[in-house]
Amino acid sequence: MQVKLNTIVAAAMVMVGGASYAQDMVVKIGHVGPTSGGIAHLGKDNENGAKMAIEELNAKGTMIGGKKVKFELVPEDDAGDPKQGTSVAQKLVDSKVAGVIGHLNSGTTIPASKIYSDAGIPQISPSATNPKYTRQGFKTAFRVVADDVHLGSTLGKYAVKELKGKSIAVIDDRTAYGQGVAEEFTKAVKANGGAIAETQFTTDKATDFTAILTQIKAKKPDLVFFGGMDAVAGPMIRQMKQLGITAKFMGGDGICSGELPKLAGGAMADGQVVCAEAGGVEGEQKIGMEKFRADYKKKFGIDVQVYAPYVYDATNVMVAAMVKAGSADPKVYLPVLAKTDGYKGVTGIISFDDKGDVKNGALTLFTYKGDKRDQIAVVR
Repeated sequence: MQVKLNTIVAAAMVMVGGASYAQDMVVKIGHVGPTSGGIAHLGKDNENGAKMAIEELNAKGTMIGGKKVKFELVPEDDAGDPKQGTSVAQKLVDSKVAGVIGHLNSGTTIPASKIYSDAGIPQISPSATNPKYTRQGFKTAFRVVADDVHLGSTLGKYAVKELKGKSIAVIDDRTAYGQGVAEEFTKAVKANGGAIAETQFTTDKATDFTAILTQIKAKKPDLVFFGGMDAVAGPMIRQMKQLGITAKFMGGDGICSGELPKLAGGAMADGQVVCAEAGGVEGEQKIGMEKFRADYKKKFGIDVQVYAPYVYDATNVMVAAMVKAGSADPKVYLPVLAKTDGYKGVTGIISFDDKGDVKNGALTLFTYKGDKRDQIAVVR
């Protein structure tokens, strides 16, 4: 009799547990970034931004179509490698995620975007800036940052007009991001009456730049532009100092991290480096960004690197579309996501154009003083 009673109690508990579980609709959201390799600190920063958004959405009891939702983050590592990027993209499709936030690099975002498009799964990149990403005609591709055309052209104009660069050298790492931003920078330098004295190439895995920097030194540049990421830029700045090159050093959002001074090993002079981060807030909007940065530091014990706020916003924009559509089914909420207009995020106002690009994207120019980033200006 006792055995039978225990069985009945156990069955009742399963029923109660099942009823409780049934009340919460589980929605999986994928996140992809390089959480291993040379820029793992940036990938982890992105993943942390997604974690913050998901935990807050669950804590406030988000409802979709009259049902309480439990969001589950499905994190994947693409190591900044295009082949691994497509592999994890397929893995997320197979695991039936409702949407994907990522990837970080343009070189992984672009090939992965076809896989998401074929599956009809919305993808919002918080950081991929190569224009090609949103110009493939995929209805599922979105981004919340300005692209390389805007980034490179702004930096090129600034190099000539503000920094008075007369002898400019350009180096890129041959990735989709690095090459793209360097090409746009070069175009803008020439359009503003400047000249490129030397062009060199490296890779995103290189650590020794003596040969290319020696060739650059012979041209006596007053400014060196690098298209690539901070993990390569840091050692490059260090080796420039060793070779006696005192030129200004410029780059896009890939180098514009809190980690750069450490990666440069103390070789950066105050004001020597100028970089631009896609995005930027001014006036009252600064309050929201400052709160986010403080909350992030309290939660993870470290400062924001670059993109965590954009990941946070991208996740919330995706969920806002689900809520508005009353469904987490990609087919149902995708058209609503595409019409996102005037969403107030910590990175500013987010509205998408017909390609999936953020409208009126801002850029923030920074330099470094005393190993800390120092804002120069927000430009649009």
